[in-house]
Amino acid sequence: MVALVRDRLPNSFLERRGLSGRVITVHGGLDDIGTVRRALSEYGVDTVFHLAAQTLVGVAKTDPLGTLEANVRGTWNVLEACRQTQVKQVVVASSDKAYGSSGELPYLETHPLRGQYPYDCSKSCTDLIATMYAATYGLRVGIARCANIFGGGDLNFSRIIPDAIRSTLGGERVRIRSDGRFIRDLLYVRDAVGAYLCLAEHLSRNAALAGEAFNFSLEVKMTVLETVRLVLKLMGRPDLEPVIQNVAGSEIREQYMFCGKARSQMGWSPQYTLETGLRETIAWYTEFLQSGPSIPAMASAGSR
Repeated sequence: MVALVRDRLPNSFLERRGLSGRVITVHGGLDDIGTVRRALSEYGVDTVFHLAAQTLVGVAKTDPLGTLEANVRGTWNVLEACRQTQVKQVVVASSDKAYGSSGELPYLETHPLRGQYPYDCSKSCTDLIATMYAATYGLRVGIARCANIFGGGDLNFSRIIPDAIRSTLGGERVRIRSDGRFIRDLLYVRDAVGAYLCLAEHLSRNAALAGEAFNFSLEVKMTVLETVRLVLKLMGRPDLEPVIQNVAGSEIREQYMFCGKARSQMGWSPQYTLETGLRETIAWYTEFLQSGPSIPAMASAGSR
């Protein structure tokens, strides 16, 4: 297994679990197509999981150029390097944000891609580039459009679930930047991994899936406030009523998905309920934070 790593983060899941010693690490970024191509060629990679991206909505709003460089240029660099080498199949990790705002929900894979805000637009472009490489060059690339992924290992405490857990452990009230009524769909990280692997396996057997996108989520729509209150309930602190700041802007108000295509064509379904995933997530952060690591300040994310 080969991993392209831009920065070494001592507190990352990869480092803390000792996994870095089990993979070949190539140091570099997506902006250097030569490095990407070398990593694929020298180590005989045949399956690529394109997970690298700038993933924070708040950072995208502050630095749209950097986000487009990472998410759009980075995607065409990865896919062009795959086209030039021996790669057989590619899974592109996309997002429900690629759909943009829609008056018709839940999202279906047939919905148009019309992201208006910086992060959303970058994901719309990512998906279009992937379909271009499939249609034009026959690259066997599949697109995984996941709902908001949560779970242990995410050190971006600007995201609502990690922040809710950390705040609650400290006896503090969670601050919600929106009015709390934004609607989101969720997916536990273990199910996201299962979705990527499932799509890669089916791509390897079925060339007709090249260029196809698949939705992956729990198909459970919840407001941000409902999600936070569930975390508080599971942590035994329903008394810590969240603080509603209502200052969020440039974000999609309602997003949730229908995953019938993944079920019917690949037999995929989530293995974790929302409550089970949250319990495991709470346990991970509790152990992590009690170990006393130093967490760098991160920019604010969206969907809060």
